[in-house]
Amino acid sequence: MLGNHSSATEFYLLGFPGSRELHHILFAIFFFFYSVTLMGNMVIIVIVCVDRRLQSPMYFFLGHLSALEILVTTNIVPMMLWGLLLPGMQTVSLAACVTQLFLYLSLGTTEFALLGAMAVDRYVAVCNPLRYDIIMNSHTCIWVVIMSWVFGFLFQIWPVYATFQLTFCKSNVVNNFFCDRGQLLKLSCNNTLFIEFILFLMAVFVLFGSLIPTIISYSYIISTILKIPSASGRRKAFSTCASHFTCVVIGYGSCLFLYVKPKQTQAADYNRVVSLMVSVVTPFLNPFIFTLRNDKVIEALRDGAKHWCQLFRN
Repeated sequence: MLGNHSSATEFYLLGFPGSRELHHILFAIFFFFYSVTLMGNMVIIVIVCVDRRLQSPMYFFLGHLSALEILVTTNIVPMMLWGLLLPGMQTVSLAACVTQLFLYLSLGTTEFALLGAMAVDRYVAVCNPLRYDIIMNSHTCIWVVIMSWVFGFLFQIWPVYATFQLTFCKSNVVNNFFCDRGQLLKLSCNNTLFIEFILFLMAVFVLFGSLIPTIISYSYIISTILKIPSASGRRKAFSTCASHFTCVVIGYGSCLFLYVKPKQTQAADYNRVVSLMVSVVTPFLNPFIFTLRNDKVIEALRDGAKHWCQLFRN
């Protein structure tokens, strides 16, 4: 505990409850998830860069989404794994805590902006295919990606700054496996109602600002697909959107529960579970979501595997 008029210069992460044996099991599980996440998303980035069949806006955005997933999970999981191996609580400096929270929020905001752009891309591809190459040209795609990254990082400067302007005098023990904003607000002796309300409005703006174009795009996409006379044509059209739609449902669903609520300081166990969904499960599922139902990606992976086998044989 800290004195009544002092503020934390370092924090202690409580991590996961349970015995050392449970921590070792969790370490093995999360290490496996992290390894597969890195390998799977790196494979997607590589094949998107080298395979000419994947040189289109959809896969250009997918490559950036995979890069974001790698950064999101790398920002959280290595520290979490180290904490599972340590006896007792994990010490984190104030600077490290600020950096981790800023990256966590900025990368998440960038990802939502990119998911919204991918929804619009699918709308143009399905509903206006004749003008697709004109509308979604390389210049447009590059600017969309740049603006998504810039917006994500600039938008989260004030929320992180405001969070760490608070005085943390109640305690410096964070009841989570990373520097979670909701748990940090619990440690402050300031009145946080106003900042929580502003953070709620900003979360609504980010999530619904990208969710509304996604909903509108998919409304038009579904309407257009239903008008296709043949079942095979409907199936082929929907298959181009199924992966992105699945990613949208998982990503938005977990973050709506975590951030879009007036009260940011909810139960620690609730925060811990939803944070695991965002930082571990979703990046782990991303490569499978975008490969198992995508014939072009599967074909590119198969050809790449054949090429590597031939190189090893020679």
